[in-house]
Amino acid sequence: MTIPGPVESAEPVVRTACGAVRGRSEGGSAVFRGIPFAQPPVGAARFAAPRRARPWDGIRDAYAFGPPPPQDAGAAGPPDVPDGDDWLTVNVWTPAPDPAARRPVMVWIHGGSYKFGHSGSPAYDAHRIAADGDLVVVTLNYRVGMEGFAHIEGAPANRGLLDQVAALAWVQENIAAFGGDPDRVTVFGESAGAGSVAALLAMPRAQGLFRRAVAQSVPGTFFSAGLARDLGTALAAELGLDPTVTDLSDVAPDQLVKAGQALAPKMPGNVARWGRAAPTVTPYAPVVDGEILPVTPWRALASGAARDIDLLVGHNRDETRLFSALAGRLGEIGEERAGAALRLYAPGGEAAYRAAFPQDSADDLYERLQTDWLFAMPSLHLAEAHLAGGGRAHVYELAWPAPARGGALGACHALDIPLLFGTFQAGLALLQFEGAEPSEEALALSSRFRSSWTAFARTGDPGWPAYDTDRRLVQILDAEPTVAPYPRETSRRLWEGYEFAPLPLLDPEA
Repeated sequence: MTIPGPVESAEPVVRTACGAVRGRSEGGSAVFRGIPFAQPPVGAARFAAPRRARPWDGIRDAYAFGPPPPQDAGAAGPPDVPDGDDWLTVNVWTPAPDPAARRPVMVWIHGGSYKFGHSGSPAYDAHRIAADGDLVVVTLNYRVGMEGFAHIEGAPANRGLLDQVAALAWVQENIAAFGGDPDRVTVFGESAGAGSVAALLAMPRAQGLFRRAVAQSVPGTFFSAGLARDLGTALAAELGLDPTVTDLSDVAPDQLVKAGQALAPKMPGNVARWGRAAPTVTPYAPVVDGEILPVTPWRALASGAARDIDLLVGHNRDETRLFSALAGRLGEIGEERAGAALRLYAPGGEAAYRAAFPQDSADDLYERLQTDWLFAMPSLHLAEAHLAGGGRAHVYELAWPAPARGGALGACHALDIPLLFGTFQAGLALLQFEGAEPSEEALALSSRFRSSWTAFARTGDPGWPAYDTDRRLVQILDAEPTVAPYPRETSRRLWEGYEFAPLPLLDPEA
């Protein structure tokens, strides 16, 4: 390929392997948005593994975020996000696109229940992380929902994960031109993004693409092949179709989104069939298919699959209060709902949890259990599996409560996003901070988040001791951050020895 010669431009221009891109100078950083890392996954490429982006001539303006992949409603982007099918793009923030700089690189993988979210969200504006840490930050889109995660016969499993691998390969090939060091890449993500990070640690195709990993609130929901197949059949049935490439390739993307939206409210009534996956109302998750994702992350790490990767992992103290608030049930969970959750999720059964926390109300017990099974214990077990496999891990818990509703949300799910990015007026932060300006306390904790995360990306040490199974020291991120033994010790003991196995299909006839 012939690369164009030097071009006079007032804005920063970088030459990638596929062509030159022109970004913008913003607040002391150079920002490049909407750079394709793969071809649009439409037409013959729909439901296929990502294909290398086509080269272009001249200079491509990289001013605007690429269009979001098809996803559930409620995940609208900023006004300047265009429509289109070029969903697989990356964005780069860099202090200066100097190939000699060799700065550490952080690659963000957004969350969203594997069914919504995109890198153009204002909540993921990465300029503060890049500036404060003097490093390069990359954010990326990947296919979500049926496009990226549903079982479709004739298509590879885990297409959304394969998109992430393709983006990381793009980083390896191109990031030096933006001033980054391809040998010092850290992947970081939250919620479904953290589940993706955990999956990448276990995926043979991702080996060698990053050196460090940060997993914020790892969900324990990975699907077995049988469960994914059955849910894929149910999703296609909402459209009166079979879950095959032949049947679905000509269906408009928004119709696939509607199929997921139609199935979700029916899931809680199918516990006998779909088990623990049913109440999540999310028919998508990484699939342990035996090939792309051979085993669960916990099993892979325990076997030493990622022993050379530094790991930072943790969770928020009151994760699921956010979901209760969004459902209008915050503080209103009664005995019937709490008891059903205990019977479905509690290791050792309902009686064991009630005995361990006799002072808890039904609402408190429900919130504690839901946080434990969905995020806290999967996150802690990931660290312990990594240790067992010969790796090194640092662990944290966010304990600082969101100021909204007089603190009733607690340290809820996704609160770490505005604290890390400093984006207090975007996304769920509008609920968590009620649109108010952040306090000095919030700003100080936000700065602490960024300094710890970027120090980890630079050195592998976020500033507190590595976790071990003797002292179990973790960083408690609060108004006054402290290092202390892991604070959910009673829960840890209840879940000790529990295996986060792929969620099974219980009874296909139920």
